[in-house]
Amino acid sequence: MSVSASIPNPVAVTDLPMQRIYQSEQKRASNTLFTQPWQGQLQNWTWSEAMQEVRRIASFLEAQHYPPGSNIAIMAKNSAWWIMADFAIWMAGHVSIPIFPTVQEASLLAIFRQSRPVACFVGAVEHLPSLDEPCLQAMTWVTFPYHDRPQMTPWSALLRDYAPMAGSPVRPANDIATIIYTSGTTGNPKGVMHTFGALSLMAIAVKRALGREDDQGDRILSYLPLAHIAERAIVETSTFFLPLHVFFTEGQATFLADLQRSRATVFFTIPRLLIRFQQGVLEKVPQKKLDVLLRVPVIKTVIRKKILHGLGLGDARVAASGAAPLPASVIEWYHRLGLNLIEGYGMTETGITHVPSPGKDRVGYVGESFDFAVTRISDGGEIQIKGPMNFAGYYLAPEATAGSFTEDGYFHTGDRGEIDEQGRLRIIGRLKEEFKTSKGKYVIPAQIEKVLSLSSHFESVCVLGSGMTAPFAMVVLVPEARAKCVTAEARAEMETHLLEDLQATNSQHEHHEHLRFLVIDGQPWTPDNGLMTPTLKVRRAKIEEQYAARFESWEKEQTKFIWLEGK
Repeated sequence: MSVSASIPNPVAVTDLPMQRIYQSEQKRASNTLFTQPWQGQLQNWTWSEAMQEVRRIASFLEAQHYPPGSNIAIMAKNSAWWIMADFAIWMAGHVSIPIFPTVQEASLLAIFRQSRPVACFVGAVEHLPSLDEPCLQAMTWVTFPYHDRPQMTPWSALLRDYAPMAGSPVRPANDIATIIYTSGTTGNPKGVMHTFGALSLMAIAVKRALGREDDQGDRILSYLPLAHIAERAIVETSTFFLPLHVFFTEGQATFLADLQRSRATVFFTIPRLLIRFQQGVLEKVPQKKLDVLLRVPVIKTVIRKKILHGLGLGDARVAASGAAPLPASVIEWYHRLGLNLIEGYGMTETGITHVPSPGKDRVGYVGESFDFAVTRISDGGEIQIKGPMNFAGYYLAPEATAGSFTEDGYFHTGDRGEIDEQGRLRIIGRLKEEFKTSKGKYVIPAQIEKVLSLSSHFESVCVLGSGMTAPFAMVVLVPEARAKCVTAEARAEMETHLLEDLQATNSQHEHHEHLRFLVIDGQPWTPDNGLMTPTLKVRRAKIEEQYAARFESWEKEQTKFIWLEGK
């Protein structure tokens, strides 16, 4: 158990997740909770209807006579069934283990071999693992209503065969509620244990950030993986306190239509998507023309509404970005359109700890910490966090748990940051990602990547160069550009644009941080090939591992652009 477990949890018993779920079942029985696109139609659940399904699934789990506190996995894309399965697992007295739907089989087997789940709920996934492994054969498998699979029991059959569980079994604050395996930008995933008390604090944090009372609702589209701490906290735990209406998406192809249908009042996203939205707008209305239109009072209001409604954000009263730093220029661009866009901060191990208070946001900063998450900056510049929302330890890894805390109980985030006079935090970069050039100069890649990623030509960027004379960047072009750049002539034309991107980026940094050259990778980086996490963060260690043997020869080429063939 971690040192954080000894910190008293300030959550009232009545505000713990199970108690709150039962309160909503009674108080909001007729409120629509979920809207799910399915088989070309929309399926809605009220709180009462959803809890009837939860209680039947909980009865099924209870009938299996698993030992109390058994681990049960959920491997699926976001859906109403995902959250209902989670509630049922808790109601039956067990621990949920969310699995990213894009997880590779090797990682999945590593997780299952360590956590030994007794059962797994399966929905839409990228790859269904072979059930030949002994640890998989011993499990009970339940499928959400997407596909009937051999050796697996359909959700619908359980609703038919089991009566709703009676009563309202609760879980104490210090009970383990979930084990979240980190997506891992470096190394193997670790199982992060969170208690019910910590989940309730995450819900309270989100509620405060949204500026809502218990009787005030919002609409939100759930599309980032629920297996990730941020989506779990913002979407699922918010339902504990607020009359939230959660919409789901069928996938990337229907995302914009799903967002527009939801008329989301709260929109949580990642920098990559906001930048792509911006670039899409500027392809239709160039920045110079947009600047002119936004200076005309009468036209300004119409243009702002048209753009935001076109993006599906016309009703958004707050939009929040997380997972990676968002360039200040992008935030300011959305502010000019009238979108209340803020940045937040948190980690799998800490939950969401920093969000700006209303009226106190500062561009480039993620806001101040909540009163139950004390933040400090170490002498080495590391952000360190202490409080009852911190995780209860890494699953079956006491040494790793102990090593992740300071002697006085602060969690080592591994992030470099600074705090202003009003307590607002700025994220500078990852300490472990900083490197020295052969000239002894330190480079912080995140700061360079943040600028380079603003180019409309790049889908992904990664700054490297430890021990080299100067840093360089590996990049992946956007799909349209990749499709065009198959001939020498097309590549030469593209290089004129890339040179502008390179010069623009270098002009904003110190001389020792100037990128010497760009390596254009012909293959996209995806969770499927292991070069990105499921939340679309670049796996720097994997990229270095795959290409490090070529760094020296690239540096010797003395050219600005190196093209790699795709696979």
